[in-house]
Amino acid sequence: MYFLNAVRRRIFEPVWAVWCGSPFLQYWRELERTQYLPKDEIQQRQLDRLAAIVRYVYENNAYYRMRFNEAQINPDNMRYPEDFQRIPVLTKRDIRQHQELLISKGYEKKRLMEAKTGGSTGKYLHVYFTEQCSEWRNACARRHDRWSGWEVGEPKAYVWGNPKYQTGMKNRLRSFLLSPVLYLDTMAVTKDSVCKFAQDWKTAKPTLLFGHAHSLYILAKAVIEHGIDEIRPKAIISSSMALLPHERILIESTFGLKVFDRYGCEEVGLIASECEMHRGMHINTDNLYVEYLNEDGNPTASGQYGKIVVTDLTNWAMPFIRYRIEDMAVPCDGECPCGRTLPLMKEVSGRIADFLVRKDGARVAGISLIENTLTKYHGIEQMQIIQDDLDRMTLNIVRDSRFGEDSIRSLERSMRDVFGSDLDIHFNFVNEILPEPNGKYRFSICRIPYN
Repeated sequence: MYFLNAVRRRIFEPVWAVWCGSPFLQYWRELERTQYLPKDEIQQRQLDRLAAIVRYVYENNAYYRMRFNEAQINPDNMRYPEDFQRIPVLTKRDIRQHQELLISKGYEKKRLMEAKTGGSTGKYLHVYFTEQCSEWRNACARRHDRWSGWEVGEPKAYVWGNPKYQTGMKNRLRSFLLSPVLYLDTMAVTKDSVCKFAQDWKTAKPTLLFGHAHSLYILAKAVIEHGIDEIRPKAIISSSMALLPHERILIESTFGLKVFDRYGCEEVGLIASECEMHRGMHINTDNLYVEYLNEDGNPTASGQYGKIVVTDLTNWAMPFIRYRIEDMAVPCDGECPCGRTLPLMKEVSGRIADFLVRKDGARVAGISLIENTLTKYHGIEQMQIIQDDLDRMTLNIVRDSRFGEDSIRSLERSMRDVFGSDLDIHFNFVNEILPEPNGKYRFSICRIPYN
């Protein structure tokens, strides 16, 4: 297996990149270099790219031209980063209401790649970007994957909802030749599915275990409960939701490895990752400019919680300038002993997802359910699922006029397909779904006690 992994890394991947004309390897090699640049050089590169995309959107994007004019902003006279803070913050509501205006001149949606996301707060968005932007984001993710100890060419195992199984001969061949992936679907985490995952592990021999934070926790509990010994990763990466301290402890003690926590979102890709020192998460400054704002919209001080606002430096087709993600984090000064000069953030909060429970005892990841159902329905601005018991569920929904009786009946069918035909569903239409007192949004809440 070691020999095959080396062949994938040294022969198959370079040949494939040349054949497809992909810039991915070029991007990745550049990113491996930039993480160690002097701090001042990293900051200047970031500000130069920030100024470039601001000038571009003013000339080529109808939405930003409108917002800049309203705020009396002229990019030619801006100082960075001081004047950049005058640009109005972009919200999820803005994106949904002005999607067409947000596509820059010279780009057509039908020729762009699309991502549809339910998001950490239960709000769906359509995001468009070029293939080059996608390759850049993938290269960023690879750089951070390698921090965990995983190496290029080695198979991966995903504990994830909505597995992206490869279809078609070309895609299956590409997966085998470059980096095979094994999945455990979080839509149904049962004893049988975990045992099958363990058996498949023996054949595929993945080295990286990657998944939703709480899904990894559920897997670790199942490994202990059922005495499973086959799942032996050499690296673990947690993503998609907050990794709680007790979850980290159990995962690490079960597999005998440190967990590498990661933070990102579908809209802008990877935002920050832990390195081997685990002193915080290094920000992906090659792709993003990150701000932390207080309640007044002003920058917070180091060590204080702030609302995360990001600017994507590579998506010029559908630019995200000062995009408020609706999460919070703490900026962290100082240098990391790992030697990387990428700045740090810590204590990311605002995301938490309970697992819901089916009558057969299987647990359903809230984030997977949101992605499977919410993004299918027009007119839902925000959604929260509350499971009171095995037979009863409440759906809190912020809707617009497009979400009518037909949508209600269709959503009922989707929920009953997962939780049983006799599920009692109560629809509660509200103006807003507020975060919890601790500032975290919960898009699924399970009130059925379980350990």
